[in-house]
Amino acid sequence: MTLVVVVVLLAVFVMVVGGAVLVRSRRYPELEPPDIEAAAEPLLAADHDRLPPPVVTPEEAAAVEAEALGLPEPPPAPGRPRIRDRLGKARGLITGYVGSVLSRSSIDDSSWDDIEEALIRADVGVATTGTLIDNLRQRVKSDSLDTPEQLLSALRDQLKADLAVEDRRLHLAETGTNVWLFVGVNGVGKTTTIGKLGLRRAAEGNRVVMAAGDTFRAAAAEQLQTWAERVGADLVRGAEGGDPGAVVFDAVQRAAARGADLVLADTAGRLHTKVNLMEELRKVHRVAQREPGVVSEVLLVIDATTGQNGLTQAREFAEAVGVTGVVLTKLDGTAKGGIVLAIQAELGIPVKLVGVGEGPEDLIDFDPDEFVDALFAA
Repeated sequence: MTLVVVVVLLAVFVMVVGGAVLVRSRRYPELEPPDIEAAAEPLLAADHDRLPPPVVTPEEAAAVEAEALGLPEPPPAPGRPRIRDRLGKARGLITGYVGSVLSRSSIDDSSWDDIEEALIRADVGVATTGTLIDNLRQRVKSDSLDTPEQLLSALRDQLKADLAVEDRRLHLAETGTNVWLFVGVNGVGKTTTIGKLGLRRAAEGNRVVMAAGDTFRAAAAEQLQTWAERVGADLVRGAEGGDPGAVVFDAVQRAAARGADLVLADTAGRLHTKVNLMEELRKVHRVAQREPGVVSEVLLVIDATTGQNGLTQAREFAEAVGVTGVVLTKLDGTAKGGIVLAIQAELGIPVKLVGVGEGPEDLIDFDPDEFVDALFAA
């Protein structure tokens, strides 16, 4: 009986409480539990509107546009060219002699003759070739090499060792306004080299000023003007036939005033054999060193197609202005790439840059291991 009473009382309690809740929800609807998902929708939409748009690169945009129009995908942006792909003439010369050496069953006198002729024809030079052959003979004897394959492997190693230097970088002083002077005879590509290197340095974060110091050739200043506009650099030029030193001095002052950290200075390129012109270069160098200027590089530009004549140029300019590095242009158009070895062996001046094509990306840092491997590539 007691149990029945308890159950009845519980049932009555539930009915009373439930009715009260129902009445309260009808009379006070604002007290009902909120719909969280519905309430969050406008907030999520507002947050979405405030989000930045997705970053789309020019290449991605071009690809989307091409797909929408049914066009083929655009080609990838050009990267650093491989020297191997650009040394067809030099590799063709070396390959013929390599094949002749490999055709024999052992190392004989003809093998040495083939190697010597290949080096001389590549414009390594008689003196440098003689030294290289002597060192190679000692290596063959000391290491007991007796097969053509071993001989050629030792030759590659010797060439890489002869080209090795501790530092092949382009230097920037930590204080002052850096000046890189470009010297060389007419027609070797000084102005174009300045333009290409200016593009690279600007892309790497340098603020560049260009100095049209070749005041004796109006076309040089015009050409440099075009490059300066492309690079986004300031150009300082003087009157035709004016003082090159004054142009370089003004360029250094402008760079310092505007917070630029690098001046790329062109110079006159008339024949190096004229004493007065070499003295003029010395003057330009002295002026460029005036505070706040710091000449951190003197780059000699040489046309690789001139072969041994380039070695003569290097010697003359090195004596006049203390060349710190060589830029070898048009390396892709000649079989005379051996001048790289001659310059380094006889003058101790490292080749820092090489030109292997017409495009701005075709002026590249010189890598001796890549260079030697490219010469012997099949």
